Amino acid sequence: MKTEETPLETAIAQTADIAGHFKNGIQAVKRAYRSKIQTTKSRMLTGSVDIDTATQILYPNSNRWDYAIEYDNKIYFVEFHPASTSNVDEMIEKLKWLNWWLQEKAPHINALKPKNINAYHWVATGSIQILNTSRQYKLLATKGLLPKKIMVFK
Repeated sequence: MKTEETPLETAIAQTADIAGHFKNGIQAVKRAYRSKIQTTKSRMLTGSVDIDTATQILYPNSNRWDYAIEYDNKIYFVEFHPASTSNVDEMIEKLKWLNWWLQEKAPHINALKPKNINAYHWVATGSIQILNTSRQYKLLATKGLLPKKIMVFK
């Protein structure tokens, strides 16, 4: 028996660039990164999509974003990436690309972002090496993209 589609599953089906790439839970997230996702309400993690892999052929030279993860019927965008000062410009380019893609190619997914909290999250694949007194840190803070060690869904 097929359960009812989640909002992300429906939105992905309406998005030509990634149609057919929906995965239940966090199955779209590479195994190496799954331990960096935490919640006490795992049943609320209902779907995910690997945006990077799904759009690689369409946008081979772009700084593509990694994942969209559905939690409590809202979509969060998570990038697992090294977190040092030298990665900041690349991460800002990834965020710019994601915002362009959501507006131009994935409006149904864009509509599912949470309204009152940040939807974009940078999860460090190793240690975080960006000083909180640096220009890069301040720039990331203005973009709401400060890196974190784990992604916690509440």
